Amino acid sequence: MGEKRQAIYDATTLGKPKMAILGLQHMFAMFGATILVPILVNGYFRGEGLSVQVTLLFAGLGTLLFHVFSKFKVPAFLGSSFAFLGGFSTVANLNTGKYANMTFGEKLPYACGGIVIAGLLYLVLAVIIKLVGVKKVMHFLPPVVTGPIIMCIGLSLVPSAIQNASANVFLAFVALAVVVIFNIWGKGMFRIIPILMGVVIAYVVALIMQAMGFTNADGSAIINFEPIAQASWVGLPPFIIAKFDVTSILVMAPIAIATMMEHVGDISAISATTGKNFIEDPGLHRTLFGDGLATAVAGLFGGPANTTYGENTGVLELSKVYDPKVVRIAACYAIVVSFIPKIADVIGTMPTAIIGGISFILYGMISAIGVRNVVENKVDFTKSRNLIIAAIILVSGLGFTNGITFEVKGVSITLTSLAIAAILGILLNIILPGNDYNFGENYKGDINRGVSFNNNAQDEEN
Repeated sequence: MGEKRQAIYDATTLGKPKMAILGLQHMFAMFGATILVPILVNGYFRGEGLSVQVTLLFAGLGTLLFHVFSKFKVPAFLGSSFAFLGGFSTVANLNTGKYANMTFGEKLPYACGGIVIAGLLYLVLAVIIKLVGVKKVMHFLPPVVTGPIIMCIGLSLVPSAIQNASANVFLAFVALAVVVIFNIWGKGMFRIIPILMGVVIAYVVALIMQAMGFTNADGSAIINFEPIAQASWVGLPPFIIAKFDVTSILVMAPIAIATMMEHVGDISAISATTGKNFIEDPGLHRTLFGDGLATAVAGLFGGPANTTYGENTGVLELSKVYDPKVVRIAACYAIVVSFIPKIADVIGTMPTAIIGGISFILYGMISAIGVRNVVENKVDFTKSRNLIIAAIILVSGLGFTNGITFEVKGVSITLTSLAIAAILGILLNIILPGNDYNFGENYKGDINRGVSFNNNAQDEEN
């Protein structure tokens, strides 16, 4: 029961049917959070916001684009980024200058234009890393910085898990319990698809509860089937073309500071999870380039910004199947579903309580990976500088729930909590004396956070 499972790097050994199911599990893991972004943005734009179909299409296409630029080596899925929600809200509420007489639908393309520019900023950082080398760049991102940032990524999602689970606590508990049971006591294939089993079994329980007359805590129906009846079977996603304006760019583009740091943390987390050094091979410049290009392309056609998804990193940790081909299968599923509105709406009927129950494990695992990075890199917290850096990152990343909003020439700009935490952590690491972190010295720790330059040295050390 407690034995350590063998990691699987080549899923073809499992057979095509099992690979298809594993891909389905990855799609379910990202689906709830990915479609939640356009749902929330629609609220900001009074029903004239982002499309779920467009979002799913560019989540799939963006993931495949990312895999191309990362040499098909990194098992990452690109879903919708929550970091830009504040920017969308700000653009929706712009009422000066050219925006004064615009409808909400007319403002949306300008918000998407800001997303395009934010994505292009990734490409700038990728070029810098390529020119000066990842070693010099990552000197400013030691474990004492990236570890707490990864913790914040997971912990900042906790309120979302709690809120979703509170819609129906019993249903959330069922989803959580099923995941735990199949992960620990499951046999064979069932043990590596606990998330999918949690979704399916909890959904069946939800159907039974609804048939018996049960409702959510607020009295609403557990499952709302109305959107399914109204949706067509086949339909093109409703694309829009981005427009550009300095005001909206200044609102959206600075958010890329947070998401680029989140990207570094996520790639480190995936590296730690899989035991592979993705920051060295294929290289952080390649993963950043792929992520940024995927975001820019999505924004250009009316989709939200993309980001490497922690939910799918949690699936990797649970399943122990690290083959990127499985993630690409999930991307293809997302693309297919984006052209079938009725299927998208069927999956969209998944009760939020189920998403919340499963998120209890997924979000917690992201934070635990951050702890693991700190521990395995032997960060010395008896040193005041390290303690101060970690403390300020954690408090900033979790405390500034609404970010910080300020004006530049009359334009309101919001830095999210992760942006604040990343900026302060990096600056403090530069300013405070005593930074004794050097790449390549602690090979075991570096390998597990994805920044080693000599993977074979660990064996020599042992």
